[in-house]
Amino acid sequence: MTHHPRDALFDDGDTAPALPVCDHYCGVEARMRKSLAIQAEMGPVFDITLDCEDGAPVGGEAEHAHMAAELAMSAANVFGRVGARVQPVDHPSFAADVATLVARAGLRLAYLMVPKPGSAADVARACTEIAHQRRVHGIARLPVHVLIETDGALREVEAIAAHADVESLSFGLMDFVSAHRGAVPVSAMRAEGQFTHPLVLRAKLAISAACQGHAKTPSHCVVTEFNDLDAVADAAARASREFGYTRMWSIHPNQIEPIVTAFAPSAAEVDMAIEIIDAAQAAHWAPIRHRDTLHDRASYCYFWQVLERAHRTGQPLPAQVVERFF
Repeated sequence: MTHHPRDALFDDGDTAPALPVCDHYCGVEARMRKSLAIQAEMGPVFDITLDCEDGAPVGGEAEHAHMAAELAMSAANVFGRVGARVQPVDHPSFAADVATLVARAGLRLAYLMVPKPGSAADVARACTEIAHQRRVHGIARLPVHVLIETDGALREVEAIAAHADVESLSFGLMDFVSAHRGAVPVSAMRAEGQFTHPLVLRAKLAISAACQGHAKTPSHCVVTEFNDLDAVADAAARASREFGYTRMWSIHPNQIEPIVTAFAPSAAEVDMAIEIIDAAQAAHWAPIRHRDTLHDRASYCYFWQVLERAHRTGQPLPAQVVERFF
């Protein structure tokens, strides 16, 4: 019997959810609609997060949440890869945001993003409220994404990543820097500085390691220079290759394509992965020799994940590979 790589190589809970590599944020209705149109054209290679925190005008939180819910439920949400960011758990509108979004769009939302927790207890409180609304409205599953942007959350990042309802952790660079009351310079918010300041690097590594240890998806922070596409591409490549991130934020439509491209495997990597997985499957996942190199289950896991990443980023794959595996 020939087993699918997912069944042969991984136990339940060993792998992080296969999320798109780009998470695109938008908070104004016109930009939300434009992002949905871009996603319909490009395919589900990026998620859209409708921002009900920073995007909502003060005093207009309820109306903004209703608008986001309507967009998530609309025909423009072609692939079901639209989430929403709610207010922080201690904000007066948090519970109302959750109630509105789950009641009106819970069947179509891919996730809810919870910003600015100060601790693992804050995350647990948010997850409890979301789970309550899910039960009330008969929603079987609604993953929670968490934005790590305070020292309190960073101190308890392992416990946050371990929470069963949490699917992904993101690093909130700008609020993290601001929370240091000037001790971290503003240059650390920029593309180059965020890869050189020790406290920022420490936070990035802690979040990525916690996610990898608990089979959750680490999502890298923003690049604010949204028209400097070389800076975006470089940051995405470094996040992927040096820091273990498998996803990254976009804050402008211009950033989506360079992020997706940077996280995609090369054609050579894909070709090698196909050869090795084919040979491994034919050997019933016993060790093989490929180009005078030994491969076993450890490298099979790696090369299978290369193929999954190629599929998630829309890379061309042979028709027989797509038919067999996806």
